[in-house]
Amino acid sequence: MTDEKADLADPPNGPPDHAAGPAPDRPAIDALLPQEMALKAEAVGAAKARRDALSLLTLAILAGAFIAFGAIFMITTIAGAGAMPFGMVRLIGGVAFSLGLILVVIGGAELFTGDNLMVMAWAGRRISLAALLRTWAVVYAGNLIGAVGTAVLVFLAGWPGLGGAQVGRTALAIAEGKAAIPFLEAVVLGILCNVLVCLAVWLSFSARTVVGKVVVIVPPIAAFVAAGFEHSVANMFFFPVALLIKWAAPAGFWSAAQASAADFQTLTIAAAVGNLVPVTVGNVIGGGVLVGGVYWFVYLRRR
Repeated sequence: MTDEKADLADPPNGPPDHAAGPAPDRPAIDALLPQEMALKAEAVGAAKARRDALSLLTLAILAGAFIAFGAIFMITTIAGAGAMPFGMVRLIGGVAFSLGLILVVIGGAELFTGDNLMVMAWAGRRISLAALLRTWAVVYAGNLIGAVGTAVLVFLAGWPGLGGAQVGRTALAIAEGKAAIPFLEAVVLGILCNVLVCLAVWLSFSARTVVGKVVVIVPPIAAFVAAGFEHSVANMFFFPVALLIKWAAPAGFWSAAQASAADFQTLTIAAAVGNLVPVTVGNVIGGGVLVGGVYWFVYLRRR
């Protein structure tokens, strides 16, 4: 997530005196405390809403690509896991997938799921509802462009054929499993996912170093992947790359994978949309209400 240092230096609503530095009655520590994190999250959200649409879209495209890189890393590491214990495979995949949010937070990009924390700026009357929805719409579109574009590139690069087509077979299995999730279950899985994603972003607000940010990002992201929760932007990559494999993979791929396109009947564009809609709704509830809304209520509402 990109910071706006000028905005953070002097938030218009006037932070309490201790937000500028350690107060005399508490020891100086490296990490920000939760109330200071809330002020920072609110100010960052307000700054995002003021960014021009072209810059916002560009940063969102980057974030879509970054999350796709995390998904690529995850699929590659778990492909052909064979007899490894289920939980261990999921853990390895989750740690690998955390690359995506690390790139977003440290590299600077706009991710729809993380930007659900902008609810704090809206609740604090720093931005209007129209500005909030406009930012989310631009970022969501940009994330989709970045994720789909990355799926096209890795498909053209022959990535699905790695490991004797085990990589592509794993990508197909992941997408097919997501396509079969019922609507209500997808909503709930989306809620649970973005609680953890936004907690990772929230914790990163406390850290003052790159190492500190990386350390607090990995565990929540690894946890949501290991538990099988649903992330809308990640699914913007999982479905397109699997559909490309199904539609356009050469005969050699199917021979190596010992499968055929007919084996994946449930994998369709309609199924992809049918997953993204409830998962996106769940992500907004989980990140915007259960994380952003709760922390605003606890730390900022009395202003």
